[in-house]
Amino acid sequence: MPTRTARTAWNGTLQDGSGQVELASSHVGTYQVSFPKRAAEDADGTTSPEELIAAAHSSCYAMQLSALIGEAGGTPDSLEVTANVSLGPDPAGGFRLTGIALKVVGEVSGLDKAGFEKAAQDAKATCPVSKALTGVDITLETEFVS
Repeated sequence: MPTRTARTAWNGTLQDGSGQVELASSHVGTYQVSFPKRAAEDADGTTSPEELIAAAHSSCYAMQLSALIGEAGGTPDSLEVTANVSLGPDPAGGFRLTGIALKVVGEVSGLDKAGFEKAAQDAKATCPVSKALTGVDITLETEFVS
């Protein structure tokens, strides 16, 4: 399997500096980052490690869920996955990820609601990004559309 690369160029201090994150493997973009905007409610056109983790987790989860639905005999007609990644203070000092809330709305044929729910829970436990983030509390909300 391939290795993917992102690169960050940072200038200045944590509070006054800023950087650019480049998605180097895919070449799809370079995005601005700064700590004050990372810690603010309004990102104001910048991204953050938490948003990038949310993107990674939602896409990985969607892929894993589609595979598990297929293995269970269903067809994922559409899956909409949202990942909300929260940053907060770490009691040991600094900051940490305080939680990830996954939500999936699935339109699935060939499975009932219970089959979809089982696949959704299994995907939460087995997607590679979920496995990598085992130190973070991950919750899952599902909505089945028949």
